[in-house]
Amino acid sequence: MSRATVFFRRFVPSLVPVGRWERLRSSCGALLGILLTGFISSLAIGADASLPLLIAPMGASAVLLFAAPSSPLAQPWSILGGNVVSSTVGVTCALFIPDPVVAAAVAVAVAIGAMLMLGCLHPPSGAVALTAVLGGPAIHQAGYGFVLSPVAVNSLLILVVAPVFNNLTGRRYPHLAPAANPHNTQDPLPSHRLGVVPEDLQAVLAQYGEVVDISPEELDTFVHQAQIRAFERRSGEITCGEIMSRDVATVAPQASLRQAWKMLLEHRIKALPVVTENDGLVGIITQTDFMKHSTLTSDGRLQIGLRQRIGNIIGLPTTAPRVVSDIMTRRVQSALPETMIAKLVPPMADMGLHHMPVVDADNRVVGIVTQSDLIAALFQRRLDSAEDSRNVA
Repeated sequence: MSRATVFFRRFVPSLVPVGRWERLRSSCGALLGILLTGFISSLAIGADASLPLLIAPMGASAVLLFAAPSSPLAQPWSILGGNVVSSTVGVTCALFIPDPVVAAAVAVAVAIGAMLMLGCLHPPSGAVALTAVLGGPAIHQAGYGFVLSPVAVNSLLILVVAPVFNNLTGRRYPHLAPAANPHNTQDPLPSHRLGVVPEDLQAVLAQYGEVVDISPEELDTFVHQAQIRAFERRSGEITCGEIMSRDVATVAPQASLRQAWKMLLEHRIKALPVVTENDGLVGIITQTDFMKHSTLTSDGRLQIGLRQRIGNIIGLPTTAPRVVSDIMTRRVQSALPETMIAKLVPPMADMGLHHMPVVDADNRVVGIVTQSDLIAALFQRRLDSAEDSRNVA
């Protein structure tokens, strides 16, 4: 590769490849966001208003909101706070600095500093500050009213559209940080106790000292996903089908709770996949499900039917849970026999799952993997690796 090619390639951004669906989704989101924002603004402000119904920077905001909704620069406080702060700065500069060029330069500079200080950096807001200075007589005459309408109105309206559209099309917005420890303790998640931990990423980002268009939480997620892929290669591609228990105790949705509890005790297990007549997975019932629907009596015994007793006290026509389908967990995470065991580490280590049903292509239960199965497989793999190393030596 020639030196000239290397030089010019530095000017081309290294973007992550985006599929056709994502390109279509982003474009449709921007279309819907701007269309509804403009339409509702015309109803709220009035089509004959002297101020514009839509400010031009909203187009740039739409790019971030719908094409990069996970960016820290596209979160609600970034958009609303950035636009309101920048428009306020721009109006102030236009009022007190006679030269429009100087006022525009000062407005953008102060707006950037204010957004960084308040944690609401939003690149299109720089254009909002410019618009407040160079937008023309109507905007100058409105003064600080420009901050409220159309800036705040436009920002709020597009922020109403963005969460609905993004979440309906499979993109989380606002982009929330990963969940904390599911056990509600101060301990970090098991996968964050060794290797690269969030504190390491925070230290590196602080040392970097520049604005990075990715949140520390998102970066942490990417790092751990990369570690799982690397582990998957090193683990010898062990699959769920190799380590799963095949003789699985299951229960039907119509089975009584007494029968399900008896099976848990007889098999000394903590969970039963709930299946249909053809073994189709429809749920799972665990000891935790029983505990959620139980209460302690005065002599320390567990009783099922807390809802019924409460209903009797307050006079509600409730029905006590009697069969498995009344208390089972219906949304069940499952795996395929060919799923690599590395994929089970995050849900079992961080999300607190103790059992993972294994299903075939028709969603019929063919096995189950427990935390014990996973630990045994990883331990055996470690022993095999150590033995191979000794043989080579």
